[in-house]
Amino acid sequence: MSMHIEVTLVNAFTADGQGGNPAGVVFNADKLSDGQKLQIAQAVGYSETAFVCRDEVADYALSFFTTTGEIDFCGHATLATFSTMYQMGIITAGSYVQRTKAGMLSVTIESDGKVVMDQNAPRKLGEFSYQEISHLIGIDSNILKRTQLPIEIISTGLADVMIPVPNGYLDLIRPNDEIITDFCKKHKVVGLHVFELGTPETRFSASCRNFAPLFGISEESATGSSCGALACYLTEHLALGSDYIFEQGRAMNCTSIIMASVQSNHSTRINVKVGGFAKSMGTVYVPYNE
Repeated sequence: MSMHIEVTLVNAFTADGQGGNPAGVVFNADKLSDGQKLQIAQAVGYSETAFVCRDEVADYALSFFTTTGEIDFCGHATLATFSTMYQMGIITAGSYVQRTKAGMLSVTIESDGKVVMDQNAPRKLGEFSYQEISHLIGIDSNILKRTQLPIEIISTGLADVMIPVPNGYLDLIRPNDEIITDFCKKHKVVGLHVFELGTPETRFSASCRNFAPLFGISEESATGSSCGALACYLTEHLALGSDYIFEQGRAMNCTSIIMASVQSNHSTRINVKVGGFAKSMGTVYVPYNE
């Protein structure tokens, strides 16, 4: 028997109310099975849809589904969820705790509506040579080598490969979904987070592109978890300070702004935060099987 459920559509990590990365948000999802959640996420068709449930310990329990399956955490869908609850008057400015498969994570709503999410401490899970990565993004290994920066797998909730490219090369990438999917499956990573450093003329710490075709996402216009990992990477390798502003989605004509901070004590990272703004696009009713 076919049922319908209300889904709030939200652009997360917007830049002055524009751009951002769309996410679906489903409230009161306690009675939905994982199979039903996947059906709903597929009907919505966005890179991720968040499902909000009650929890006996945390303020809320969130689960996240792409069009292909569940993932442990999603930054932009978390931002979309808490921003929507704030705009609807369900919650007020303050601090909350969400239960996710990546752990119990704090979320703060500031008085201007900015949502700031805690992420897990970074974990380094591997490293690749320039030659191993070159064919994935179509940039010669000798060009990648100019950055003099490592290519590393880092997770603050989801494992992504941090890939630096020289300035001017980010927009030249032409991803091959099939090759990237095989690589991510082999190395058990979610996707590739490619970035070029900002210049004195820009206000951005870096501009980014994110590719996760293994989970049905050819390219994503804002990736909160990956940008948290990137902030940790830059803190370690370039000592750029503790506060970052990242641009993502430019190649998709959907520019997003992701803010991140890394608070450390004597080179020991103790707190990773990612934040931004979101804008509701209204609601839709999508079908699923009972």
